[in-house]
Amino acid sequence: MHEMTRFAVVAVALAAWAAWPFAPGTAFASGVFDVTGVAVDVTAETAAQARERAIAEGERAAFRRLLERLTLRSDHSRLPELPRADIGIFLQDFSVADEKTSPVRYLAKLTFRFKAEEVRRLFDRLGVPFAETMSKPILVLPVYQSAGALLLWDDPNPWRSAWTRTAARDGLVPLVFAAGDLQDVAAIGAEQAAAGDEARLAAIAGRYATTDTVVASAAVGYHPQRPTPHVRVAILRHGAGAPGGRTTDGRAEIEVAALSGESLDRLLQRAAGETARLIEDYWKRENLLSLTRGSVAAVSVPIAKLADWLAVRKKLGEVSVVRRTEVILMSKAEVRLALHFIGEVDQLALALGQADLQLQREGDLWVLSLARPERKS
Repeated sequence: MHEMTRFAVVAVALAAWAAWPFAPGTAFASGVFDVTGVAVDVTAETAAQARERAIAEGERAAFRRLLERLTLRSDHSRLPELPRADIGIFLQDFSVADEKTSPVRYLAKLTFRFKAEEVRRLFDRLGVPFAETMSKPILVLPVYQSAGALLLWDDPNPWRSAWTRTAARDGLVPLVFAAGDLQDVAAIGAEQAAAGDEARLAAIAGRYATTDTVVASAAVGYHPQRPTPHVRVAILRHGAGAPGGRTTDGRAEIEVAALSGESLDRLLQRAAGETARLIEDYWKRENLLSLTRGSVAAVSVPIAKLADWLAVRKKLGEVSVVRRTEVILMSKAEVRLALHFIGEVDQLALALGQADLQLQREGDLWVLSLARPERKS
C-alpha cells in the first residue's frame, strides 16, 4: 500500500509538471538572440535627437551582429540590410546602460533582444542555413614557434599576447584563456600541447572548467618572392565536443599575410582574430539548421525520483533545437517523450551535450539522461 501511494504521488506530480506550459529552447534562445554591449555615441542638435539617432543606429548594428553570429561567413554577403522600420518586426525589446547625455550628445551601451521565431523565419525565407546551438567554453592554448623553439607560457610570447588583445567575441563559441600561472606551467608545456598530449590537455581544461581545448600553433615565415611576412596557424581541437576528438580532418590551417607596413604584433593580432573566426565557423558548420528539416524521436528518460525528471526537463528548456515535447508515458521508473526537433539526430545529440544531457541509442528507443561528470585523475 505504501509503495502504491508513493507511485500515485509521483505520477500526479509528473502529470502536473508535464501539463505546465513548456517551450523548449526558450531560456537558451533568449541568450543567443540577445545582442549586448552595443556602444553608441551620437551628436545632434538636441539631446532628444541624439538619443533617437543613437538607438536607431544601435538597433541596425545589433541586428547585423545577430545575423552574422548565427550564419557562416561565406553567407554574410547574402544577409539583408533592412531599414529600421523592417527591423522592428524582429525586435522584442531593448534596454539601456551607462547612459550619459549633454545638450547635444548621447552616449550609452544598449542591449537588444530579438524574437527567435521571427529571425528563424527570415533565414528560412532567404534560404540561408543558420546555427543557434551555443558551444560550451573552449580553452585556447597559443603555441608560438620562434627560432626553432616552442613557446607557450614563456614571456615574451607575442602570439599569446595577440590573443589577449583580440577583441572579445559574442559568437556561439566562448573562448577561454589560461592565466599562465605556476599551476598551468606544471600542467602542460608547449611541446606537450603541440604534440596533443590528451591527458595533460584534459587536466588543464579541467582547471578552467572546460571539456575541450584548441591548440593554436603559429609560426612566422616568408615566401621566397614576397618581402612581407605571413603567419601560418595550425588549429587542433581536443575533447568531447570535437568530432572524433579533432577539428575537421585532424587539423585545420590558415595563413595570414602581412599588409603593407603592418607590424608583426598587428599581424599576429589579425591572425588570432581569423583563427577565432575559423573556430566559430567550424562549430556553426557542424550545427547548421533548416526549418524544413523537422524530426521527431521517441525518447526514454529513466528516473529514480521526481527530481531527476525536473532536472532533465529544465535542461531541455535550454536546448533551442528542441521545438516541442510530448509526454507519452509516465511511471515511477521512466518518462517517455516524443521529442520534436530541427536538424539531424547527431546535431540534436551535440546540442543536448552542451546542456549536459546525454542521448544514446538503446534498441528502438533513444535514452536521455543527465551527463555524468568525468572523474578527474
